[in-house]
Amino acid sequence: MQRYISLMKLTAKGLAELADSGARRKVSEDRVSSLGGRSVAFYATLGTYDFVQVFEMPDNASMMQYVLTARRDGFVDPLILPAFDSQTYGDIVGRVSPTQ
Repeated sequence: MQRYISLMKLTAKGLAELADSGARRKVSEDRVSSLGGRSVAFYATLGTYDFVQVFEMPDNASMMQYVLTARRDGFVDPLILPAFDSQTYGDIVGRVSPTQ
C-alpha cells in the first residue's frame, strides 16, 4: 500500500458547518475503506493547516478518486503528499548515482 499525507484547510463551507465535522470524518474514513485503503492517523493542527491525515491507499488512482470526491464536497481544501517510509527512501537513495 502506498502512503499519503493530506494537509487540509477548512473552506468557508467547512467553517460554517463546523459542528458536523465529526460526522464528515466518519464519511471520509468510510470512503477511504471503500477504495481499499485506510486512515492511519488524523490530527487537528494549529498553524497554516487545520488538519493532517495519513492514508494508506492501493494506488494513485484510488487516492485521486478520494481527493476529487472530498474536494467536490467542499468542506476542505487538501494538499496531498505521497510519503515514503525510511526503508523505501533508503532504497531510492541507494539507486541514485553519485555525482562525478
